[in-house]
Amino acid sequence: MPADDMVYIGHMLDMACKANDKVLGLQKDAFDGDENRQLALAHLVQTIGEAAARVSRNTREDNPDIPWREITGMRNKIVHDYMGLDFDVVWEVATNDLPPLIEQLKSIILPPGD
Repeated sequence: MPADDMVYIGHMLDMACKANDKVLGLQKDAFDGDENRQLALAHLVQTIGEAAARVSRNTREDNPDIPWREITGMRNKIVHDYMGLDFDVVWEVATNDLPPLIEQLKSIILPPGD
């Protein structure tokens, strides 16, 4: 794997962990009432998508279980359709999609046996 890919995957993992920390133990209604947390979470999800877009095609193909297209698509949605951004979707990504992604990214950075 190219060294740059490891940097981008590590960055994805760092941002996903930060996003996960922001919603850990948080109820949806508290998220709905916290604009700062909403904006922070959107930014973190956007950053994950930006890093994912920079991972080489070979590395993405070697890790087909990671939803690369969806991750970069969410980044594009946040950046290009920011007026139509649905924070309910951001919440769903953070609470449902990021925990398994964190584990997938960890398995790339620390393969079994290491």
